[in-house]
Amino acid sequence: MSTDVSDAKTPPLVMSREPKDIGMTLGEAHARLSAPPLILASFAFLLFVALTGLFAGSLAPYGYDDQNLALRLQPPSFAGCPAGHWLGTDDLGRDILSRTLFSIRISLATALVGTILAACIGAFVGFVAARFGRWVDEALMMVVDAQASIPFLIIALAALAFFGNSFLLFALLLGLNGWESYARVARGLALSTQSLPHIEAIRLLGARPWRIYVRHILPAVAGILVVKITLNFPGTILLESGLSFLGLGVQPPLTSLGLMLGAGREFLLFAWWVAVVPGLTIFLTTLSVSMIGDWLRDRLDPRLRLQ
Repeated sequence: MSTDVSDAKTPPLVMSREPKDIGMTLGEAHARLSAPPLILASFAFLLFVALTGLFAGSLAPYGYDDQNLALRLQPPSFAGCPAGHWLGTDDLGRDILSRTLFSIRISLATALVGTILAACIGAFVGFVAARFGRWVDEALMMVVDAQASIPFLIIALAALAFFGNSFLLFALLLGLNGWESYARVARGLALSTQSLPHIEAIRLLGARPWRIYVRHILPAVAGILVVKITLNFPGTILLESGLSFLGLGVQPPLTSLGLMLGAGREFLLFAWWVAVVPGLTIFLTTLSVSMIGDWLRDRLDPRLRLQ
């Protein structure tokens, strides 16, 4: 009878381990999904920047091109500028705060359009290469290698010289920057995903290729592509700022962070605020997006989730 009693007590002891295991699993999941304070601060800053750019027309105390030569190169309000120009004025008496707000709108919109366009082009090319394979794959990968071997600045200079400079053309050019990296990533992910057993089963059941890619393969690889977008977005902001700094991007009377930074480089010694304000905005924005991208990569990487 004692043996039977001990045997009868064994199942409850085994079952008692399950809640503990489940609790540990939920705790690990919560710890993995929770963001540290620095990441939360990055999210908050990006939200603040996005809202200020979106509502720049209502928040800006002046127009971005309103000039007042009597107040040219005035320091910020805390350094002696007349009230109303909180971040000072530039060499034409334009309000730095107002120009920064409108510059955030234009720079972020241009970089966002360029990044999404590059991701769409690259993902489409990568999926087509993985779907058809053979000579189609080889031809598309040759185009990808050719694009990667040509400096983007040369392509931008040639396009702007031939077609002229415009905001739409500049945004499209940013979309052509880096699409080859998306194509390589999308091709590799599609090749590895379409060989999985459940994808093979769906194919054997008669599903069409476009349905397999749209309904099954794309959702499976979307997380990694989103992480890559967040990691490439700061580079697109810096590229826009660099081209505008060189006079190849956004043209006056429009303004952008890079254009403001380029215009203020001549006054760094005696009017530092003209270049420091847009430069600091670029730095903090790209830093915040980069940190969020690294955090998302750590959370969405399957190899790290298994640890």
